[in-house]
Amino acid sequence: MAVRNVSSGNTIKEAIMKETSAANIDVMELDLSSMASVQKFASEFNSSNLPLNILINNAGIMAAPFALSQDGLELQFATNHIGHFLLTNLLLEKMKSTSRTSDIEGRIVNVASDAHKITYSEGIRFDNINSPTGYKSYLAYGQTKLANILHANELSRRLKEEEANVTANSIHPGVIMTNIFRYQNPFLSAAFGAIAKFGTKTIEQGAATTCYVALSPQVKGITGKYFKDNNVCTPSSKALDQEMAEKLWNFSMNIISA
Repeated sequence: MAVRNVSSGNTIKEAIMKETSAANIDVMELDLSSMASVQKFASEFNSSNLPLNILINNAGIMAAPFALSQDGLELQFATNHIGHFLLTNLLLEKMKSTSRTSDIEGRIVNVASDAHKITYSEGIRFDNINSPTGYKSYLAYGQTKLANILHANELSRRLKEEEANVTANSIHPGVIMTNIFRYQNPFLSAAFGAIAKFGTKTIEQGAATTCYVALSPQVKGITGKYFKDNNVCTPSSKALDQEMAEKLWNFSMNIISA
């Protein structure tokens, strides 16, 4: 378990161990908003001699007020996309080697959202990614979810070119009432919560598609797809834009290289 709050992570670990005493769980600190934290985590994990079959990129903040990360990046873009992009990049060789030695397909799952359809008109604000001018918190969130899908698609394309036994897909988990809504107006959140009770998923239901794509034999060999409710579905036209996916890849590589 790669977690930002180690104390909370250990509490969850204890709860899992009570239900499944044979579980073997390590809790490691990882703050996706910090590239230094991502590099430290990846270095420690790569030195652990543990295999890596499945990587689920699930961290996220939603519609936060404009702020910059410690690396000078807009906070939602830093946490929801760049952190995952860097983490995946640093763990990819471990995933490839594990798939070769185990002869088991590696799987990367990016937890995106249908919110990717609600983004800036240009999709990704490549020229103003860190600018407060024109910043809209919900559009900035949608931008990061679009980035999650584009990242998975471009990664999938590159892995297929290498003939690596690793897949990369993205998913929409559904609307789940978790503390991801913590940045919202409390009155709006309460009203939304009351209305959404009838249309939202439980945490277990929300995790179902993630687990399906990460574990199901029915998904073997499927890569570069967007899943919702355990089915492949079609994302927005921007999410299928291969030119934008490649541009985002190069843009992200420049950021993590700098």
